[in-house]
Amino acid sequence: MTAKLPVQEEEALGKAYDARLMRRLLRYLAPYWWLVGLAVLLLALVSALEIVGPWLTKVALDDAIPNQDGRLLSHLAVAFLGTLLLGFLLQYAERLLTTWLGQRIMYDLRREVFRKFQTLDLRFYDRNPVGRLITRITSDVETLNELFSSGIVTVFGDVFTLAFIVAAMLGMDWRLALIAFSVLPFVAWAAFLFRARIREAYRDIRVRLARINSFLHERFTGVQVIQLFNREERDARQHHEVNQSYLEAHLRSITYYALFFPVIEFFTAVALALILWRGGASILEGTVTVGVVVAFLQYARRFFRPIQDLSEKYNLLQAAMASSERIFKLLDTQAEIVDPPIPRQLPHPTRGEIEFRDVWFAYGEDETGKPDWVLEGISFKVSPGEKIAIVGHTGAGKTTLVNLLMRFYEPQRGDILLDGVPIRELGLRELRSRLGLVLQDVFLFSQDVAYNIRLGSPEMEDQRIREAARRVGADRIVERLPMGYLQPLGERGSSLSVGERQLLSFARALAFDPSILILDEATSSVDSEIEWQIEEATQAVMEGRTSLVIAHRLSTVQGADRILVFHRGQLRETGSHQELLEAGGLYARLHELQFVHAAAP
Repeated sequence: MTAKLPVQEEEALGKAYDARLMRRLLRYLAPYWWLVGLAVLLLALVSALEIVGPWLTKVALDDAIPNQDGRLLSHLAVAFLGTLLLGFLLQYAERLLTTWLGQRIMYDLRREVFRKFQTLDLRFYDRNPVGRLITRITSDVETLNELFSSGIVTVFGDVFTLAFIVAAMLGMDWRLALIAFSVLPFVAWAAFLFRARIREAYRDIRVRLARINSFLHERFTGVQVIQLFNREERDARQHHEVNQSYLEAHLRSITYYALFFPVIEFFTAVALALILWRGGASILEGTVTVGVVVAFLQYARRFFRPIQDLSEKYNLLQAAMASSERIFKLLDTQAEIVDPPIPRQLPHPTRGEIEFRDVWFAYGEDETGKPDWVLEGISFKVSPGEKIAIVGHTGAGKTTLVNLLMRFYEPQRGDILLDGVPIRELGLRELRSRLGLVLQDVFLFSQDVAYNIRLGSPEMEDQRIREAARRVGADRIVERLPMGYLQPLGERGSSLSVGERQLLSFARALAFDPSILILDEATSSVDSEIEWQIEEATQAVMEGRTSLVIAHRLSTVQGADRILVFHRGQLRETGSHQELLEAGGLYARLHELQFVHAAAP
């Protein structure tokens, strides 16, 4: 057996019923209130028809057959057939309507969750595995769909059915009705035990499902590393373990259902036996007719079916409460980086002046609880149109500078200014529309080339896309593709080489015509020929445009107006390539390591 898994706070189930969560869920029904009312009306009519069949049977046995009234018997048969046909049509309309409601609400909820995902900052994604987030927008939303389509509205049908049957039984013979109801305490006891067991099984299912999603996402995205280091068998064993635990949770749930339904059937049989025993005696005594006893047998059979349904709906409610709690926790998550109340506007075009004033930043804390500073007191200024290179060892804080400038993260201390305006006072769209970013790890969508350059921007014309591709030399790559700019690229641009993807990312940045161009290790993964193409294209583009170039290879930054040298989160040196070499400091040592040692035999 798999060891019991620890419950993470997010994965733990809350109360079986939470009025606050239910009120919030019901708001999603509000736009469709008239359809909900129609569905409830249909359910009431279907439930009312449930008592017609046994009553017609009673009349047939007590009146039509003893009196040999063939006409009445024919009318009863036609009425019985009509009841079945009408019930079928009403059930079809009700099921179609409630399913449509569930799907529509699921659509609305998925849109809301996806919009929330788009507004949350990078710290949120640092803390939450992608597999878990996918579970929120798929499995958890689907659970709420089941609640709305099969639970929250259809529960009225079960309640109506029980109420109508109870009223009919009490109206026919209250003594016989009480005998039939005598098994209800045992049914309630069985439902209570079942509810407690299935709740625990359901919790385990949800925990294991989230873990499978996280496991699969990591293995699919890292399949190249897995195959390179021959980890297939080990990962297959790990997948077997998480898959086995998921299977065990489901089998446990199935076992509880397999026990519960026969138990309910047993008590139903007991109730039928009691009706036969007491009803038969009453027939012999002449106090009850045969038709009443037969009708009671039919009512008893129909009476316990909605009790089973209500037990299942309680478990559905339990699942929905857990899913809604997780979804609403996500929807209530506040983004740490938001637009100011009254965003300031920059003139067009932006001059492109950048200034860091005593900026301190830490992604987290060390073991003592103090900030683990990645940047410490960084101050520098970039003039409009200036080309600045940023160099330093891995972990020196170079990429963090870009993240702060783009407002992907917020510094703990200090200010960053664009054209003299603190970027905290600018709207995020306003800020990021002035910046063009080309990363080392290029992300391309699975759609066509043109989409990956314009990113769905409707106002960007095809001529502008082609011109951007031409200026960086990507047009020659596109022309070789069978469908040109309409060629789908596959997931993450898998049909292109690393260098080709890099050229498309340059075309994307240039197509949006940013005032500031940021290259973060943009040429470190390309071969010399494509690097030469990129360098040739970007030299002309950078004229009159503020540029920040982050690079490990110093050969790519020697022509910069100024070079900033970072070391362990601090700005240690600044100057031109020649000035820094003559100074004999950190940059000179980096230069010696890369060029002198590389030239050694």
